[in-house]
Amino acid sequence: MKLKKLASGVTILAMSTLLLAACGGDKDKKDDKGTEASSSEVVKAESSESKADDTEKADKADDAAKDGDLKDGEYTLEEKNESNGYRTVFTIVVTDGKISESNYDNVNKDGESKINDDEYNKKMEEVAKTSPDKFIPALNKELVDKQDPKDIDTVTGATHSTDSFKEYATQLVEAAKKGDTTKIEVDNQVDK
Repeated sequence: MKLKKLASGVTILAMSTLLLAACGGDKDKKDDKGTEASSSEVVKAESSESKADDTEKADKADDAAKDGDLKDGEYTLEEKNESNGYRTVFTIVVTDGKISESNYDNVNKDGESKINDDEYNKKMEEVAKTSPDKFIPALNKELVDKQDPKDIDTVTGATHSTDSFKEYATQLVEAAKKGDTTKIEVDNQVDK
């Protein structure tokens, strides 16, 4: 019995010491700056919480887009100018709040797809180990599968094309969130 009381007493003493150490501070070092620092820390903590709340809201908005928060319709984006003989044309179709079709392509002045340019595909395949006839359909499929441009993997050998695809897909998704079916025109003026 005495052993139990002794153990209880030691435990209470240890816990009290820890509690006092945690709550207490060195009073000799405490001055007005310490008080200001404490206030700043509170403001920083509140600011961090606010940023966390904003991040959480943005994540929820992204999740909502994934979960069918897009307005049904057809959303189109086109580049105004050709680069290397081609310009981007891109349309997504939203059905039941989700991207049901992605039609990204690069076309020449005659409206012919880069996918069908055998010479271009062959040359790019030799250098980059990929070509438009492979990566363009893959990017379109991935957008429909993943529903979020940020989740699309970069195609090795077609980094620039992937980045453009993701940027343009993001613009189309933003338009679909608003239900704005006005064609987006991108002035991609190339200096000669």
